[in-house]
Amino acid sequence: MTADGDGRAADLDFWSFVELANSRLAGEFGFRHQLATEVLLTLNRASNIVTYDLESSVHRPRGRSWSGFRLLFVTWLAGPMEAKKAAELTGMSRAAVSNLTKTLVADGLLDRAPGAHDGRSVLLSLTDEGRREMVETFRRHNEREYEWTSVLTEAEQRILVMLLDKLITNRDQFDVRGRN
Repeated sequence: MTADGDGRAADLDFWSFVELANSRLAGEFGFRHQLATEVLLTLNRASNIVTYDLESSVHRPRGRSWSGFRLLFVTWLAGPMEAKKAAELTGMSRAAVSNLTKTLVADGLLDRAPGAHDGRSVLLSLTDEGRREMVETFRRHNEREYEWTSVLTEAEQRILVMLLDKLITNRDQFDVRGRN
């Protein structure tokens, strides 16, 4: 099966594409790390599918985006924090947090106050309405998380978390670019 314009690309699904990619990358281009490609393609695919599902089934029907949920979630659980820390915990840029904060303040879910350290810092906290919304929203979010993870045993879930943690915590072995 090839994707070189002979019409066979329409026959590909995700796994046959991964197989094709590995075959072509090794055979035609001489790349040696096919398993690494397969791991990261699969990790990215799984993350995108789960994120899209949570956003479309839980958050968008409530008028929120995935980013909005993440910002409300960390503020809800960690308590008032500077916007810089919120960006770090959510994995978003400071600019994204700043733009999102405007919407959530206007919606009455988030308060924004000058930070204690300097005139440029901003302290974010949930309003009472924001706390109520998070309790209600997370109830459905958590049920959907359970639906996703229930296909794995508890031991498999713990192993998956352990393996993902290993990927994340060992990234200092090479020059990783990112926000965190």
